[in-house]
Amino acid sequence: MKKLLKTLIILVFLMACSLPSAVGTESVDLATATPLTPLALPTDTVVPTLAPPTETFTPIPPTETITPSPVPVVDSMKAVVTADKLVCRYGPGANYLYLIALNRKTPLTLIGRTEGNNWVLIENSPQKCWVNAEFVQAEGDPKHLKVMYPDGYKIPVSPYYGPTTVTGATREGDKVIVSWGEVIVSPGKYEDENMFPYIAEVWRCENGEIIFDTLGSRVPFISFVDQAGCDTPSHGRVYVQEKHGYGGPADIPWPSE
Repeated sequence: MKKLLKTLIILVFLMACSLPSAVGTESVDLATATPLTPLALPTDTVVPTLAPPTETFTPIPPTETITPSPVPVVDSMKAVVTADKLVCRYGPGANYLYLIALNRKTPLTLIGRTEGNNWVLIENSPQKCWVNAEFVQAEGDPKHLKVMYPDGYKIPVSPYYGPTTVTGATREGDKVIVSWGEVIVSPGKYEDENMFPYIAEVWRCENGEIIFDTLGSRVPFISFVDQAGCDTPSHGRVYVQEKHGYGGPADIPWPSE
């Protein structure tokens, strides 16, 4: 048995020696081997060009200009007095001459207004006169009435006194000082002890709007505020006032800002 085992071992050993070398382990003669040729790289490098993005143009619609609708104008408007006594005056302000007084609930026909204050003109035969719109109740908005002052209505002319002359108009910042020649009104020509012998009508600028003020004075000068920033130029004039009417007007040469 031992001889048989020994014989098998010898046979196995002889067979292993006679097998060919494993793949990849054969020897290479470096002297005769052909060197490997490196792979040729392309001489021109092609860089792909990306197409630019397509620009999308969105048209901007034109800005729409909104034109305010004109305020419809009416020739007249019904109203009623709401104050116990409402004074109707020759001009559109509290310092003009007194014409009549109207009782509460008196029916009125409004036929005009001013631009820059809230006085309205009423139909009162034979002499039209002005009331403060704060003390009447109208059937509509008085702003729909046509503007009647200064171009559509004339205050009565004095048969006794002519116009004064404006002698100066100066500015100190927003403060305007206007002076004129003195006109002595006879005491018998005063309506009452509270009457102003001078009325200055000024269309002045305040907070970007033209304000119409009717300013009374007992001396031949007056001052008021006039700011910059209005589209319409400020302007004004001076009347002499006596109980029969008005002398003038004398225009104010408006001082520059």
